[in-house]
Parts: sequence; C-alpha cells; structure tokens
Amino acid sequence: MNEERLAKALSGNEGLLSALAGKQAGAERVTADRTRRVVRTSLGVLQEQKVHRKRNISLALAALILSVVFLGPFLWRLSYELLEGDHFLDYTAQITLGAGAVASALVASMLVAGWLRKRP
Repeated sequence: MNEERLAKALSGNEGLLSALAGKQAGAERVTADRTRRVVRTSLGVLQEQKVHRKRNISLALAALILSVVFLGPFLWRLSYELLEGDHFLDYTAQITLGAGAVASALVASMLVAGWLRKRP
C-alpha cells in the first residue's frame, strides 16, 4: 500500500525521483562548489570592509587628537582674551578673534568636505 502511494506521488515528478535516487549528484556538487566560491568571495569582501572601517576610525581619531593638540593653546588664548575683559578694539584681541574665525571656518569646511565625500 505504501509502495502504491509512493509510486502515485512520484509518477508525475521525475526530477524528484532522480534526486531521491541520487542521479543528480554531479549537478548538486557543481551547485555546492559555486555556492562555496560565492561565500568565500563574500567573506573576503567583508574582511576588506572591516579593515577599511578600522583604518578610517583610526585616522579620524588621529585627526581629532592632532586638532585638539594644535588648536588647544590657540583656543586657550582666545577664551582668555574674551573672558579677561580686555578691550575688543585692542590689536591682539582683534588678531586673536580674526584668527579664531578663520580657524573655525577651516574646520567647518573640512567637516563639510568630508561629509560630502562620504555621501553617495
């Protein structure tokens, strides 16, 4: 009785019958090899992306640290000029404020250029 039901179920589906009999082992091996190659290639791409991501993060941190180290004394002088109560029309105060405006404009333009470069 089970044989009859099995024969009835498989009568219209020769592909399923040959797959169950193991006659398509060569085709399955080719598919498995292709799948392995695709997965291996995808793994390589993912590893390269991870390396590039780490490098970009380290470069961003280095740029941030260098900008703080180089702009720190300047910002200290700028805040001293503004908070100490010196005259704004004094020559050193005017130079410091002008240089502060130029430095902040340069930092802002670098940030905008980096943002535009990453945008697709």
